[in-house]
Amino acid sequence: MATAKLAYLVQPKNVTGEAIVEFREHELPTPGPGEILVKVEGAGICGTDVHEYRYDPFGMAPVVLGHEGTGEVVAIGEGVTVDTKGDPIKVGDKIVTSVLLCGECDYCRRYPELPNLCAGLGVYGLINEDDVHFNGWFAEYILVRKNSSIFVVNGMSVDERMLIEPLCVTVHSWNRAKSLNIINFGSTVVVQGCGPIGLCQIAVLKAAGVVNIIAVDGVEKRLALAKEMGATEVINFKELPTIEERVAKVQELTGGFGADFVFQCTGVPAAAADAYKYIRRGGGYCELGFFVNAGECTMNPHFDLCNKEINLVGSWVYSANEYIETLGFIKKAKEMGIPVEKLVTHHYKLEEYVDAMEKNISLEGVKIAIVME
Repeated sequence: MATAKLAYLVQPKNVTGEAIVEFREHELPTPGPGEILVKVEGAGICGTDVHEYRYDPFGMAPVVLGHEGTGEVVAIGEGVTVDTKGDPIKVGDKIVTSVLLCGECDYCRRYPELPNLCAGLGVYGLINEDDVHFNGWFAEYILVRKNSSIFVVNGMSVDERMLIEPLCVTVHSWNRAKSLNIINFGSTVVVQGCGPIGLCQIAVLKAAGVVNIIAVDGVEKRLALAKEMGATEVINFKELPTIEERVAKVQELTGGFGADFVFQCTGVPAAAADAYKYIRRGGGYCELGFFVNAGECTMNPHFDLCNKEINLVGSWVYSANEYIETLGFIKKAKEMGIPVEKLVTHHYKLEEYVDAMEKNISLEGVKIAIVME
């Protein structure tokens, strides 16, 4: 029987100073009813993958990571005829996957309009090892399970397809922000953190028509990309090391008023506390930087929240339906000349897994990807 290679994170880096990664061969499965076998073409490395590589905060090792993946359908199980959108699906199609819902928890039963809050929410690449094995995109093949949310994305480059998932994170946060009825075309918006998510957020804001976007980061290359994505002003926090200096700069850029809205896209607790300071009274704050527990921060509930009457929302992953919106965004971005593909800065082979992770940690690139030959 044919076999395929999978990259297993066996031990995180923090145990001995070096991560242990093993490349294991498993027999290729035959898809059962409702299942799809996909030959992987590429997968981006997410910050969550890096947290697992460094610390394994979810206690999943050994695990096949990778959830920003895409590939080609090579075999289809009985009963699979269309994707989640209703488009026909066949062998040879290019696809991406979204979330897996349990369908049984209280949130699925009582709040079906909030699928991203499913208590048993599953994501490929964050599934415990089992007898399926092919559970993550950092492998040569992946088995897409029955009742998965899948989308046919023919006609797009591998880099574009690998960006669909992180872009969807920021489409969801945009939807969360809009729910407050504060943000509009004329708003001044601060995006704190210009890693892949922050840069995706800037691109989404630009495509949505927001014309005043201030990007905050400490890496000049990322701030330059922020301008290409749509930022009108940038603040390098290394040049303005105190929060008082950065607030003064935001005040200067807003005529002494403060930002109408902030998207906090870092995973740094101190930065989350700082973000309140940039916002005008009556403004809004969307927190989307913490997909793992990075610790606590200190804010003043009087000065930072109540006295300013800040409108605060959290943003947690996305719904499958927002993939459809994201595909629409990508089309709009192309029409507007927003070069989102430039966010993918480095390609690595599967066998270069450790090098790819270390490049991500170094902050020398933006979206680091593992791409099959």
